[in-house]
Amino acid sequence: MATGNDERKVPPLLRHTTARLGKKQLLELYRHLLVTRRTEDRLSALYRQGRLPGGLFRSLGQEAVPVGCAFALEKDDLIGPLLRDLGALVVRGVTPREIFAQYLGRADSPTFGRDTGTHFGDLSRGIVAPIAALGSNIAVLAGGALSFRLRGQKRVAVTFIGDGGTSTGDFHEGLNLAAVWKLPLIVVIENNGYAYSTPTAQQTRNTRLAERAKAYGIRGEQVDGNDVIAVVHATARAARRCRRGEGPVLLEMITFRRKGHAEHDAASYVPPELLEYWEARDPLRRLEAYLVGEGLYEAADLRAVDESITAEVEKASEEALAAPWPDPSLAFGGVWAEEPDPRRKEGR
Repeated sequence: MATGNDERKVPPLLRHTTARLGKKQLLELYRHLLVTRRTEDRLSALYRQGRLPGGLFRSLGQEAVPVGCAFALEKDDLIGPLLRDLGALVVRGVTPREIFAQYLGRADSPTFGRDTGTHFGDLSRGIVAPIAALGSNIAVLAGGALSFRLRGQKRVAVTFIGDGGTSTGDFHEGLNLAAVWKLPLIVVIENNGYAYSTPTAQQTRNTRLAERAKAYGIRGEQVDGNDVIAVVHATARAARRCRRGEGPVLLEMITFRRKGHAEHDAASYVPPELLEYWEARDPLRRLEAYLVGEGLYEAADLRAVDESITAEVEKASEEALAAPWPDPSLAFGGVWAEEPDPRRKEGR
């Protein structure tokens, strides 16, 4: 079947063993995927009700990439998600309550109501906030990776870029610098088929974006991005390579964005048969089939997990809706560093 993107073929079933991932870890992965999916489902409903003050950039169909990448890392590794990487935040401990407060612009949100969406970071959880200019995060996370090396720390920095973003100057400059200095940096290409409405094949003739790694003299690997177990293993391999001091790794995750660029985009430019092709390869459903097919969990067990998470997400959204709006007089707080009052003595 033609997929509209040359060699983009994904096997319908997972082909892995649980040698490196135990039963509890697989269930944890499943929970992370579900929290991401159900949270975005609820956000979509709120958007259509006109209750979100900003936009909504969903990850429907590609949740396995941010979830799997973040899951494979150590707690003190650094991660720089983009707009569609809500799953990475979930793995790092960001709760649905925090996410709803952020999207709804409430006073107790991570940005205290000054911004919406996933435009926030939390260094205590190893999260670097996204930058709107695509590709810019690569240089920032390369800086974090450089700090690890200078301190002699076996830590890794990871960030993401879309297929369209690999054509930006920031992508080239940041990755080339990381390669020259052999920094412990993993750059994940989320090849989801479209750069807004432009198919990948119309912005580059390179059908394997992982091959761009050759231009920088680094390791590149193409991965089935709708197979969360494959994503975990590939990221773990890349991280081990980085910790050994072998330099950056470029991972291309083949996946698909089953929504428009944002919730306002109906994605009429996507052929219906292409959506059908990728819907059959939904990462959440594939993991469910694997867990049941391997006899690890019963279908009823997974339904119970889904029902529990759905109720948790619904409760979180209602709490956020009831939370107060921010005080407008505080909107410009935190923009400038405050100079210490010379009249105050240290320690008083």
